[in-house]
Amino acid sequence: MTWDTIAKTRAERGFAALSDPDEARQAFHWDQAAEMLDGLPGGGLNIAYEALDRHVLHGDGDRLALRWFGKDGSSLDYSYADLTRATARFANVLRDHGLERGDRLYSLMGRKPELYIAALGTLKAGLVFSPLFSAFGPEPIRTRMEIGEANAVVTTESIYRRKIAQWRDAIPSLKLVFLTDTDNAPEGCIALGPALAAASEDFEVAPTAPEDMALIHFTSGTTGRPKGAVHVHQAVYAHAATGRFALNLRPGAIYWCTADPGWVTGTSYGIISPLVNGVTLLVDEAEFDLDRWYGLLQREKVEIWYTAPTAIRMMMRAGKDAAKPYDFSQLRFLASVGEPLNPEAVVWGKQVFGHPFHDNWWQTETGGIMIANLAAMDIKPGSMGKPLPGIIAAVLDTDATPIRECRPGQVGELALRPGWPSMMRTYLHEQARYNKTFRDGWYLSGDLAMQDADGYFWFVGRADDLIKSSGHLIGPFEVESALIEHPAVAEAGVIGLPDETAGEVVKAYVSLNPGYEPSEELERDIRGHARKKLGPAVAPREVVFRNTLPKTRSGKIMRRLLKARELGLPEGDISTLETDES
Repeated sequence: MTWDTIAKTRAERGFAALSDPDEARQAFHWDQAAEMLDGLPGGGLNIAYEALDRHVLHGDGDRLALRWFGKDGSSLDYSYADLTRATARFANVLRDHGLERGDRLYSLMGRKPELYIAALGTLKAGLVFSPLFSAFGPEPIRTRMEIGEANAVVTTESIYRRKIAQWRDAIPSLKLVFLTDTDNAPEGCIALGPALAAASEDFEVAPTAPEDMALIHFTSGTTGRPKGAVHVHQAVYAHAATGRFALNLRPGAIYWCTADPGWVTGTSYGIISPLVNGVTLLVDEAEFDLDRWYGLLQREKVEIWYTAPTAIRMMMRAGKDAAKPYDFSQLRFLASVGEPLNPEAVVWGKQVFGHPFHDNWWQTETGGIMIANLAAMDIKPGSMGKPLPGIIAAVLDTDATPIRECRPGQVGELALRPGWPSMMRTYLHEQARYNKTFRDGWYLSGDLAMQDADGYFWFVGRADDLIKSSGHLIGPFEVESALIEHPAVAEAGVIGLPDETAGEVVKAYVSLNPGYEPSEELERDIRGHARKKLGPAVAPREVVFRNTLPKTRSGKIMRRLLKARELGLPEGDISTLETDES
């Protein structure tokens, strides 16, 4: 199927909020996002109020807000009124145990209903919420709690005993540990279930202001400690607007975001944005399982699906036949985030699900989607799309003084004009590091990109991933995309290695699809395929086979780790590492 054929189905996506995205970019202002919401009755702004309480006040309390699926096959339903009451109980528990506005509560658990109640109840009480991924080891957890000066944590008894108890006393600020899965908490801990049962369902939402701290999301750098990006309650303006613009979230829509709330996507678009927009949010406790996922899409008649390229590639690896027994006719919109989406995955989505995957780009620091392929746009497979209304983006030549915008087709650093509501306000205790991300009136993302003549943005790579070989600037994503077009290749990671003649040469690491085995012949065939697609100056000189590639738990291939191990360099922060090469 050609992309021209897919593009002709644009009319089928006429449900989009923005029938003319270019016109909307000219007319939109963030004041309009504020008008989408209510604000607190007595003045101020609170994310939890916008996500829950206001729906109840407007008569929509009976609407299904969250449907949860357990690993064991069980399920639970929560209406907007149910969640409003449950989060009020949680907020009362926090207050009754002496926590105050501005205190910081961490979550450390799997995708259980208590996690979602804790997130919104914390914000409702005026505390700051910081989600951590439950698979972190003791040291990454401790480091993040030290940086954020944690006052409380919500977790399970098993996680507490294995990962927190041994160093708890080393963090003086950590006053309270709430355990979700026991009625008999060990000494120094509080059983959350009985505490919630005894708490009142009445709670007046804390009168937080738009610039009050609401969220701390941690992001790992190539070196040094994790960075704690601070977001405020005003971020909810961006959560509301971008959810509508980029994901087409509408009241009552059946929506599934597969991201864990331990990552910014799972909080911004797995909790806040969908509930603010009044959707029915699906949550699956289990990890990726092909038939479970396909079955959920069919059974629950999912309309809007937000997932990650890693998951899409795993589905592609299973083949189109695996999807044939399932009915995906209710799907209306598919989106992807976490790392750049390879062009073939966009086309594959149309072939298997009846709709292409719409890639978008944003960062922990931006707090929300900045650039996207909207439903009403013609997609260029492999492109990030165009800036959302309210976002001014450019590709800059940062070597120039002053910096200047690049011409179409020229690679430079992707940058944004500051001022959108979900922009991080600082890195905790690292103001100088934060200040370095801004220059000449721009936020510098650290990502390299190019913009074409039609205004579409294309990801090239992280600035520190760029490969310079014989005068050519090579973006690893371009090479990786070409490699996985080979039928044998499931995933690819590309790095540059020092070379006396060329400066750097390209080396690729690949994992194979089922039915293929590593061999010299296959390695030559993959290199030959890349040379035909990319030319000899860009194609990898060497292809190495790996069972798996090192990835973060959010699915990004850790190129810097591949390079560090190849060259014997320090590995930096690897606390987010999920899988390792072998």
